[in-house]
Amino acid sequence: MDTPGLVVHGEAAPFSTALRSLINNCLYSDVRFVVGQERQEVFAHRCLLACRCNFFQRLLSQEPGPGVPSPVVLSTVPAEAFLAVLEFLYTNSVKLHRHSVSPLGRGLGGRGREWAEGRGNSLLFQPPTLQVLEVLTAAVEYGLEELRELCLEFVVKVLDVELVCEALQVAVTFGLGPLQECCIAFIETHSQVQLPIFIFPTPHVSFCYSLTHSSDPQEALRTRGFLELSAPALLFMLRSDKLGVDEAELVLAVRNWACVSAAVLERPVAEVAAPVVQELRLALLAPAELSALEEQNQQEPLIPVEQIVEAWKCHALRRGDAAQGAVCRRRRGTLPREHHRFLDLPLK
Repeated sequence: MDTPGLVVHGEAAPFSTALRSLINNCLYSDVRFVVGQERQEVFAHRCLLACRCNFFQRLLSQEPGPGVPSPVVLSTVPAEAFLAVLEFLYTNSVKLHRHSVSPLGRGLGGRGREWAEGRGNSLLFQPPTLQVLEVLTAAVEYGLEELRELCLEFVVKVLDVELVCEALQVAVTFGLGPLQECCIAFIETHSQVQLPIFIFPTPHVSFCYSLTHSSDPQEALRTRGFLELSAPALLFMLRSDKLGVDEAELVLAVRNWACVSAAVLERPVAEVAAPVVQELRLALLAPAELSALEEQNQQEPLIPVEQIVEAWKCHALRRGDAAQGAVCRRRRGTLPREHHRFLDLPLK
């Protein structure tokens, strides 16, 4: 009777080190990529990529012809993120960073808006790359579920005010429900802010504003990531009853977001804002605040007149249910106002 075979394992570290030495190594390489906007040349090995990833198996299925094969162009993924993907494919491990460790890093640079609007242009300055989000994006696009889960776990561990809005954009874009819920919960907890005043001479001319990148957990709505959210991502935030910010400040935040988006997309502010302003709870504002908003809205259109009329109806009738379609529930951060006692405004 034959004795069953026994699988024995050698040391994993030398094996991993040997394979790691092949990453972006032209030695025995039989496929060449041109990656990112910088068009960085990256060398790889066809058989290893094909057996590890169905995306590359399909991409590389055609046998190269005679002569020097043409490079495979992958222009949408940054070089550093692509090298991290190769590191995972070669060694089944990857070193993740919050920020880029390479001078080639260029950040998401408005990729959320590019995904949502089909435009890659951004007028905002480019901070260091949020490298882990680029790797997460590549993992989703290439169907690497294990790498995706590793990235998600890392993002949740390091989530902070600088990262959260960019992470929310990635979550909404790719339908990553658990990450989306985690980001919204973080923003709900860390959104009690006094927003700065942003200056926009006209909707389509140069503008200036002040952004902060401090570690203060109360700065979630002041980050570049917030201003670069797509409309669907911002909607998820505005639908929350647990935001720790007053409605007047939230109206200002939405106006700032809409002005930046309008300048980037070269569209009117009111048109850009249309999908999201319906979630502003204008009936929570005091009459003086609503009058000031109405006057500003006449000069710089942002909110449909009908929505402001519904808010005035609540004040006139002193009933929260008087407005059709106007949301009157207080948020966690809603400051008390005298007229609130006339409205049916339970705090959730």
